[in-house]
Amino acid sequence: MVTPTEQEHPKKAFGWAARDSSGVLSPFKFSRRETGEKDVSFKVLYCGICHSDLHVVKNEWDFSTYPLVPGHEIVGVVTEVGSKVQKFSVGDKVGVGCMVGSCTSCDSCSNNLENYCPKYILTYGAKYHDGTITYGGYSDFMVADEKFVIRVPDNLPLDGAAPLLCAGITTYSPLRYYGLDKPGMHVGVVGLGGLGHVAVKFAKAMGVKVTVISTSPNKKKEAIEHLCADSFLVSRDQDQMQAAMGKMDGIIDTVSAVHPLLPLIALLKSNGKLVMVGAPEKPLELPVFPLLLGRKMVAGSNIGGMKETQEMIDFAAKHNITAQVEVIPIDYLNTAMERLAKTDVKYRFVIDVGNTLKST
Repeated sequence: MVTPTEQEHPKKAFGWAARDSSGVLSPFKFSRRETGEKDVSFKVLYCGICHSDLHVVKNEWDFSTYPLVPGHEIVGVVTEVGSKVQKFSVGDKVGVGCMVGSCTSCDSCSNNLENYCPKYILTYGAKYHDGTITYGGYSDFMVADEKFVIRVPDNLPLDGAAPLLCAGITTYSPLRYYGLDKPGMHVGVVGLGGLGHVAVKFAKAMGVKVTVISTSPNKKKEAIEHLCADSFLVSRDQDQMQAAMGKMDGIIDTVSAVHPLLPLIALLKSNGKLVMVGAPEKPLELPVFPLLLGRKMVAGSNIGGMKETQEMIDFAAKHNITAQVEVIPIDYLNTAMERLAKTDVKYRFVIDVGNTLKST
């Protein structure tokens, strides 16, 4: 006999869930575990809507389990800590990003790369250590092991900080790891959306020259005047792309739709790196000869470990970096998902969970 989600754990919880691949979300009662000795419980105040939430609620990546409570850009205030918790106290501002667990013993975990642990546990729609399914931040509160909780600096507004726990670390980590963070370097950012606009902010704060690469000419003013990019390329303009060939040390590609890679590879200098952080649902075509002829690299990057995620949000606080957000009430959620599918958001929806989620 299957235990109802409301009775699976001792603490009653409430959120919004998708029940099937239609992706439609509606109010949902479930439960969370008691605060364990190493756990932090916190009231969710804001939760960002990531493009991957849209993929997963519609089962476009073929691993969704329902009912599914999305949300992995979660921030709030600590309400309870376990007896062995050392890093957090009641009242602290905290966040949880894309993962809530890992094996803690493999090479990746030992090197603060929990995001590459073969057994890492996603914040929602995954099986936790106790065999139950994880539920995300479109909900009233969270319980998580302190190892997977991030301290949010006091000077960061929580609504603008929430997307940094996914979009922020997704772009910060490859800039650091692939050495694209050196002052004077030239880095391209493909796509000016939820990931791309944060990538521009981080790269500029690192002292890097930034070119935004987009299919939309109407984004030029925003890129240069508001995000302080140094230049703008319309990727469909062959003359502009030709003039920029061989100029960039690296490119962060944030696009989650199918798109050609050859024009981007051509923009790289010899030894340049094209780093993929978007997740198209279909395979892309990769031409090999341009890689051979310039000793160029096409690479990937997936969020970051917990140590680096804390480093990222501390860097963001130091440089006053937040995501540009549209804050919405939770009952606007399905409309927001429809708009997100059309890229009709500038640049990240964030749910005002604390003020708008009501269990009655």
